[in-house]
Amino acid sequence: MNYIKIVFFLCLMPLFVQADLNIQEITLKNGMRVLVKEDHRSPVVVSMIWYRTGSLDEVNGKTGVAHLLEHMMFKGTKTTKPGEYSEIVAAAGGRENAFTGADYTAYFQRLEKSKLPISMKMEADRMQNLVITEKEFKKEIQVVMEERRWRTDDKPKAQVNELFNSLIFRAHPYGRPVVGWMNDLENMTHEDAIEWYRMWYSPSNAILVIGGDVDAKEVFVEAKKYFSDIPAFEIAKRKPQIEPKQNGARRAILKAPSKLPYIQMGYPAPTLGKDGIKNKKEVFALEVLVGVLSGTSSSRLNQNLVRNTSRAINVGAGYSMLSRGGQSSFEMYATPSEKVSVIDLEKYLKLELKNIVDNGVTDVELKRVITSVIASEVYQKDSVFGAVMQIGQLETMGYSYKIVNHYIDNIKQVTSQDIQAVIKKYFHDDALTVVTLDPQPLDENKLPKGKPHAH
Repeated sequence: MNYIKIVFFLCLMPLFVQADLNIQEITLKNGMRVLVKEDHRSPVVVSMIWYRTGSLDEVNGKTGVAHLLEHMMFKGTKTTKPGEYSEIVAAAGGRENAFTGADYTAYFQRLEKSKLPISMKMEADRMQNLVITEKEFKKEIQVVMEERRWRTDDKPKAQVNELFNSLIFRAHPYGRPVVGWMNDLENMTHEDAIEWYRMWYSPSNAILVIGGDVDAKEVFVEAKKYFSDIPAFEIAKRKPQIEPKQNGARRAILKAPSKLPYIQMGYPAPTLGKDGIKNKKEVFALEVLVGVLSGTSSSRLNQNLVRNTSRAINVGAGYSMLSRGGQSSFEMYATPSEKVSVIDLEKYLKLELKNIVDNGVTDVELKRVITSVIASEVYQKDSVFGAVMQIGQLETMGYSYKIVNHYIDNIKQVTSQDIQAVIKKYFHDDALTVVTLDPQPLDENKLPKGKPHAH
């Protein structure tokens, strides 16, 4: 089980682009939606159930409870023992796991097509019959704390990213880590997990997405059989959470054992409206800008800072145009070469943006980005899991899966002037957030604080 931060940008385009999704859909009487994408190339089915809840919905003092509940969903129901679901899926020759993000929590199984009812029965059972005991909670919260140590506390760059998010989102929940703050985990109780389950795990707050070698009508029959009679309950009303305007640069230095320094910098950025129209011109310009700056060996940051000048060892940029919470950021990050300071590297990163403002983006660069998008469409068609993932992400965040049908056309319409305009509008010093890593001596004899896990 994992916590994740989904980022949509050009190097991850296979999760976003597909010209014809050919999806069929029904809504059950309890409000649960069921979406099916038929793909008959191999006798495999992917089943994913998405809950519209994640760390975005948490409150201070209880951070990490969404991710903790995801773990507890594998710890038994009124009729099953802890770990039994994983055993059932494995015995059927399948694979399963789950993940938690800021915007959603999802559970999935990959099975031979005739085994799909196993998945549905399992998910329907734990949607309504989960048992959270204090004994199992005490064991699993230790696993989660170990996961935090392994993913964040042992990794300086992850610590930089965590600090960066807490600075650029000072009021918005996106500033809190999905895994939770350690103090909150240490003081969490099994009652907190039960409360979260009873608040959010209603069928009316869930979307079931099925993809693979199935007949949609037959899937709908099975879905009605297992899920229709699960009673829905009222979901807590979500209030708008808007990050106040930033009126001055924010900076921080993180000291941690590391071989090399590191810098992460960025600016608040707009997101695509749920109607697919609001901010459209700006967000697609930012999408293309990511492709111009990063993602390939011929991108600007790699060419100008790594290959041609050796000012950096590695560089990158990222941006998410989609968000349930209505907030995003445009980020750049880099590891400087031995004789280059993070202060100088920040200047070099800014100069790359200034050069675009002053001189624009070439037709060659725009063509390369568009070509990358089209190629990614081809790759997407080869992945049933990717298609199901894409549908679930979009729908759970409040978008329609249909927006992907116009994605390439919107990318093609981006001009150099659009990119210049969006940099001028959003990328100014009073909106800048910078976190740098100040490397401290490494203790070769010191063991890692955490270790990976499997549920």
